[in-house]
Amino acid sequence: MIRYTTVAKEASAEQVIDRSRFIAHIAHVCSKEEADTFIASVRARYRDATHNVPSFIVGEKSELKWTSDDGEPQGTSGPPMLQMLEREGLTNVVCVVTRYFGGIKLGTGGLVRAYTSSAKLALEAAGTHQVKDVASFRVTLPYTLLGKVQNLEKDSPFTIEGTEYTDSVCLLLSMDMEDEEKVKALMMELSAGKAIIGDVEHKVL
Repeated sequence: MIRYTTVAKEASAEQVIDRSRFIAHIAHVCSKEEADTFIASVRARYRDATHNVPSFIVGEKSELKWTSDDGEPQGTSGPPMLQMLEREGLTNVVCVVTRYFGGIKLGTGGLVRAYTSSAKLALEAAGTHQVKDVASFRVTLPYTLLGKVQNLEKDSPFTIEGTEYTDSVCLLLSMDMEDEEKVKALMMELSAGKAIIGDVEHKVL
C-alpha cells in the first residue's frame, strides 16, 4: 500500500536568469521540526543571499503546508513553489530557493517562473519515491525449486532480496503488505506444502 510520494533523495540545482543566480535545495522530511532545521541550514549557508524562499508540505495526507516569499513581492516566489510541489503530488518535502539578485528586475511573471523552475530542477535531480508498507519473510525450499521461484519473481508481486545456501535454499522475499498472504500461498502451492515460512517483518520503505 502506497502511503505517500516524496523525494527520493536530497538534491540541489542552480540556474542563472537575467544575471540573478537561483540555487534550489530540496529534501525529504518527516516533521515541521525537520523542515525548519533544513530551512535554517540553507539560510545559514547562504546568509549573504538576497532571498532564501522556503516551502514545505508535511504529513502523510499533506496536513501541514507553509511557505514564505522572504521579501520578494507577495505571491511571486513561495506560493508558486508550494503549488508546484502540490501538483507533483508530494508530501513530507521541503524546498528552499536562494536568490542572489543580479541587478535586473524580473517582474511578477518572471519571478514566478524563476522560482518555480528552480524548484522543479531540484525536484528532477532528487527524483521521487513512493513510501509503502512492506512485508518480508524468509522461505526455505528444496534446491529443485530455486529456478522456479526466480522465474516467478518476474511476474509475481514479490522480490528476492537475498539467498542463503545450506541443506536447503533460504530466500528473503519482500512484497507490498497487501500481497503477503498471496505470496505465502504461492510458495506453499509451488512446494506442495513443503515450504517453511519464517516470521513476517513489517516496515515502511
